[in-house]
Amino acid sequence: MSGSEHVDYRLAPAFVARLMGAALVGLALLLFVGTFVVAVAGLPPDLLVVAVLVCVALVAGFAWWLRQRAWVLRATAGGYQVRLVRGAGVREARWSEVEDAVTAYRREVACLELRLRDGRTTTIPVGVLAVDKDDFVREVQARLQRGHGLRPL
Repeated sequence: MSGSEHVDYRLAPAFVARLMGAALVGLALLLFVGTFVVAVAGLPPDLLVVAVLVCVALVAGFAWWLRQRAWVLRATAGGYQVRLVRGAGVREARWSEVEDAVTAYRREVACLELRLRDGRTTTIPVGVLAVDKDDFVREVQARLQRGHGLRPL
């Protein structure tokens, strides 16, 4: 495997739906405020049509980004990067810096914890990933072993 090859672990559909719901509520509030401003200021109602079209485009773009471009973990031959996870700890490191990978529960949520040699950790909640939990742990542990130069027997 070359250093340029990587695997992206994307968001689970249920988590994407939660984010989309929050975005829709936020845009609905924005449209409500926009309607109020148009009514109070006596602005032309056509501005509301433009605002609705812009909001629809924003929602469609956000949905596309969440399903096609957003990733939680990017694993390469050399290391990993984490994003979109609040409180993950170390956001990126090389596999050679990782001492071990263990499963743990944080606040009753199943997580994969990558423990670095210097005592820092990266915590990835596996419920937000669009992958089987057990397969994910095995894949990360295999990458960790390859990163340390170990090969399976």
